[in-house]
Amino acid sequence: MTPQQETRIPPNTWAPLGSAALRVAFGIIWIVNAAFTWTPSFAANYAGYLRNAAEGQPAWSAWWFNAWIALVEPQSTLFLWLTRLATTALALALLFGFARRTVYVIGALYSLLIWSTAGGFGGPYTIGASNSGVALTYVLIFAVLIAINHRTGTSPYSLDYFIEAKWPAWSWVAEWRERRLSDAPRVAWWAQTGILLGVAAVVFFLVAGLTSSLNVKAPTPAAAAAAVSPLQLMSKEPVKQAYDATLPPLTEGKEVPLVIDITDKDVEIASGVKYKAWPFGGTVPGPIVHVKQGQMVKVILRNKATMHHSIDFHSALTPPNTSFADINPGEQIEFTFEAKVPGVFVYHCGTPPILLHMANGMYGAIVVDPADDPRPKADKEYVLVQSEWYTQQISGNLMGPDFGKMQKMQPDIVAFNGVAFQYKDHPLTAEPGQRVRLHVVNAGPSLWSAFHVVGAIFDKVYTDGDPKHARSHVSTYTVAPGEGTVFDLVIPDAGEYVFVDHAFAHLDKGAAGVLDIRKPGQELGKPNISKIEGHGAASAPAHAPAAAAGPYKFDAERAAQLYTNTCAACHQANGAGLPGAFPPLVKNPAVIDADPGTHIRAILHGVSGKVIDGVSYPSPMPPFAEQLSDADVADIVNHERSSWGNQAKQVTAEQVKALR
Repeated sequence: MTPQQETRIPPNTWAPLGSAALRVAFGIIWIVNAAFTWTPSFAANYAGYLRNAAEGQPAWSAWWFNAWIALVEPQSTLFLWLTRLATTALALALLFGFARRTVYVIGALYSLLIWSTAGGFGGPYTIGASNSGVALTYVLIFAVLIAINHRTGTSPYSLDYFIEAKWPAWSWVAEWRERRLSDAPRVAWWAQTGILLGVAAVVFFLVAGLTSSLNVKAPTPAAAAAAVSPLQLMSKEPVKQAYDATLPPLTEGKEVPLVIDITDKDVEIASGVKYKAWPFGGTVPGPIVHVKQGQMVKVILRNKATMHHSIDFHSALTPPNTSFADINPGEQIEFTFEAKVPGVFVYHCGTPPILLHMANGMYGAIVVDPADDPRPKADKEYVLVQSEWYTQQISGNLMGPDFGKMQKMQPDIVAFNGVAFQYKDHPLTAEPGQRVRLHVVNAGPSLWSAFHVVGAIFDKVYTDGDPKHARSHVSTYTVAPGEGTVFDLVIPDAGEYVFVDHAFAHLDKGAAGVLDIRKPGQELGKPNISKIEGHGAASAPAHAPAAAAGPYKFDAERAAQLYTNTCAACHQANGAGLPGAFPPLVKNPAVIDADPGTHIRAILHGVSGKVIDGVSYPSPMPPFAEQLSDADVADIVNHERSSWGNQAKQVTAEQVKALR
């Protein structure tokens, strides 16, 4: 027997055919997967899959998902095409038996990547989930194919077989070692026929279900798109240009022409985040209309959008069936009404479903001054239209409407003049002692507003904007959806006065801005803050036992008391924190990190604006460097690193001292 004969692999008649059958069936499954990646649903929700998968994951995996979200979201279109091409290429390679072993290894790694990112580890950590994940099953199938490939010779049921016939070196790609075609087994014709018929049956049922698979709207894409808040995508840079809130001047004459074009347009709703809106006049809110009581308003509404719309003026006394009629794309409607009643009013689209049309940005404000205005003359007049955005992610930083959220009244943004927080970076201005008149309209479409200016009392509040409906010295006043109110302020002292919706859940979602009251070039005063005498750096919080003399040693009882006195009010006794306010310490990445530096510095120097597991915590944590000794901080850190299931290495007082 020659050496070649001794090393020759005995042909196996069944393994290659079985391997080919498994590979082809698996390839058909991947064809289904690849086809799904080319659907509009997959493209529309691609960028949201990661955030949806990240929901409910434990703290130890947060860094992994945050890293992928930061990588993918800015380049979502690129990654979408990479996913499509990779999945399609893998499916075809499996189906035809091309570069088998190489493809098996790549497929296993690719499936593992999907499983640990968009697959959310199969979802076992999400609420109510316990599955291991389909992608992990794919990894196991690839592993079986790799094992079979290692044990058998060159398969005659593959493209590799024909490539190796011309280029024998191809075996190093297909099997990662030299093979001879003579090793390829032969199977009886009847066996081949039976197995091929079985493969054909598998293919038939898979293809038969393909149409159904592609048309079934699974909840995952929608959930992924809805899980992404525009405030999460918001740029740290301020809005480049804020909506001009200045009340425009009156138009002279008996008749005021008003031409409004309806368009489909992407508008900014937060810094760097846009929304596919249907605005009046190309802006959200639409153009501010300012007329005088008794003037005739001649409206020309032109529909340059892609669906039917209308307009409804709350300031008009006119037949709705004629003036507020729907018009189709390419049509316009003309009507005239007299501004008979003074006040500040909303106008909006009245086409059903009105909720959807208004929530898509179809609203604006009209201010009707009294013919004989008894009010004091205002030095500055601004218009603020409060409204809500209900969004789902289309791709990247582009959002679209979520009708389910609209019906549940669960907005992602509540804003003045369409853009979250825009007047914090671009304040409204006036000088001390000037009368500032704020025309506030609540376009809604659903939430009530409690309008308030921090540090000020309204001199007058004119309900509905009518001077006859005046109230004096009001701090906060409610403006219902569809209602308008005028607020007069006279602020004597220079400063930054924040105006808000005092329903603070709305404030956190964008309903806040600044009135900057100062003379040109005037510097604002600074807070008069001083230290409390006798409350020095070395003094521990009340009721905490003193630290033991000598080298530092962790005192569990003292540490628990220090935590209760210093930390529990915010982070809670159980370390769970308060969602959206104070972050949890349980499984907090900074708390359980092998490097305690971030944890120690947070206690010493304070921290704010942290995002943990996709949740933002805007509440600042104050610094305790001057209130706690090195031993105090070390005890608190060690208490948090060893409680509530946390298991992290203890720190020393010397480590704390080094980070002061």
